[in-house]
Amino acid sequence: MRAQTAAQQLRLAVSAGEFTPGQKLSEVAAAQRFGISRNTLRESYATLIADGVLERIPHRGVFIASPGAADVHSLFLARAVVEPGALLWGEAPDVETLDRIVAAAETHQKADDLAATATANQEFHRTVVAAAGSDLLNEEMERLLARMRLVFLQAERRDPGFHGSFVPVNRSVVALLQAGNREEAASLLRASLLDTSESLSSLIG
Repeated sequence: MRAQTAAQQLRLAVSAGEFTPGQKLSEVAAAQRFGISRNTLRESYATLIADGVLERIPHRGVFIASPGAADVHSLFLARAVVEPGALLWGEAPDVETLDRIVAAAETHQKADDLAATATANQEFHRTVVAAAGSDLLNEEMERLLARMRLVFLQAERRDPGFHGSFVPVNRSVVALLQAGNREEAASLLRASLLDTSESLSSLIG
């Protein structure tokens, strides 16, 4: 149980951008941070390696993963099913919260705060999936977002402002939801995710 908790905490830290792709992890520092033994930490590492968040390199140690173009394609195919599905068939999209998140992203973008814009974008997609009302799906989304953050960190090295292009799309999704048109909102979101998959694959490939 403690290994699962540590894995979740480390996954959230990755989602928050606290680590960079290719960064080597220190067992001693990580065990101290999460207040667990090194054996328990290794169990949590095994979970995150299976999730694709970490990778173990023989004789070198454990590193934050560096997703490639094929990983990007696979991640976005999953998101292009899950997120539009949550909008279409979820119990009730939290349109008010989505609106506030996009407004925050717009403010961050105007202030040229790239990190805050990226974080708001992640929160937007997390809230979209929450519309499904499934704790299991929320947990899976956290796994996807942790891996996505690693993709974005690589993309930011080549195009620091690329997150800004998502903000107007998210605003349009919210406007459609406010008008009660969940089908069009889902279609727009799906198209945006698939387009982003192509552009990111080219950017980091």
